[in-house]
Amino acid sequence: MRERMLSIDVLRGMTICFMIIVNTPGSWLYVWSPLKHAEWHGCTPTDLVFPSFLFVIGLSMAFSLGNSLEEETFSKKVLAKIVKRAAIIFLIGLLLNWFPFYYKHISNLRIFGVLQRIALAYLVAGLVITILRKNQVVLIGALVLMIVHWWILLFFGDSEPFSLNGNVSGKIDLFFFNETHIYKGFGIRFDPEGLLGTLSSAAHIIIGYLTSRVFIVGKMINFEMVRKILILSVILLVVGILWSSYYPINKPLWTGSYVLYTCGIIGLVLAFLIWLIDLVGIKKWTYPFKVFGLNPLLSFVFSILLVKIFLYIFRFENGNLYALAYKSFFQPVFGNYLGSFLFAVVFTAIIWFFSFLLYRKGKVVKI
Repeated sequence: MRERMLSIDVLRGMTICFMIIVNTPGSWLYVWSPLKHAEWHGCTPTDLVFPSFLFVIGLSMAFSLGNSLEEETFSKKVLAKIVKRAAIIFLIGLLLNWFPFYYKHISNLRIFGVLQRIALAYLVAGLVITILRKNQVVLIGALVLMIVHWWILLFFGDSEPFSLNGNVSGKIDLFFFNETHIYKGFGIRFDPEGLLGTLSSAAHIIIGYLTSRVFIVGKMINFEMVRKILILSVILLVVGILWSSYYPINKPLWTGSYVLYTCGIIGLVLAFLIWLIDLVGIKKWTYPFKVFGLNPLLSFVFSILLVKIFLYIFRFENGNLYALAYKSFFQPVFGNYLGSFLFAVVFTAIIWFFSFLLYRKGKVVKI
């Protein structure tokens, strides 16, 4: 098996870096449009961050599994590892939602979240990959997941099945969980990381896995590799756009058109990074992202913890540390929008320094 590809580590690091930036503005009242999610249908640069993380998980799975898919004793051992890892990630996400534990009663705890979606998508994708094994059959599995998701939304939704109020995804979550456990940021009880979207999210990981397994793992890094990834990416992008005429590109619902569209864009970025870094050899600029790429999940978890510490633990009569840092320095010095953005950049730099300490010691925290 080839050693770690720098381009994949950089893509992973860029994803985490951008994810922290868009999650930590100085004020949500002052955020530039590209750093916001689409209100419902559509896709902004920010809407590429989460799918990029899932895609990279798939890329990495192809390396970690290696040739073990061919072993007869593979299934039980690896399936147990996948289930265990998914359970741990889900639990970490749940605890992050609850932290600090005195602030929110467990009866009002949101069940889902980013890490929970990653855990469930990883579990479903892992099951598909390890049970079906052969690339062609695994690809069919990914298509089935997206089409079944589409069918459920289409036939069990209201007259407008892809709308906020008419989709069945939120109703499924409310069927299994009390409404106090469901996200209400859209004005109604609807969770963008709910159960149904797991199907297409798993397809995201599988597409990343197949991209890596077919075009990267065990192959010589050359221009032919880049060409093939470019062709695949353009096909995914075009098919995603065409499908969106019938099935809107939508992150909260995590539609199949959104999967193909974003995988196409992320694939183009990956091809460019392989060309620039691994072939042309322009690498000096990659160091900050390489640091983030070594411990991406831990960096994300630490960023959430630090935000909550600033918000809920360091509280004063006139606000919390998070708001005070923005209002007392960044906003008056740099203005509303630039100050809000620079606050996020500085916060991300703090997380980067934490990751740097681990990187310098060669510490990789695996779950």
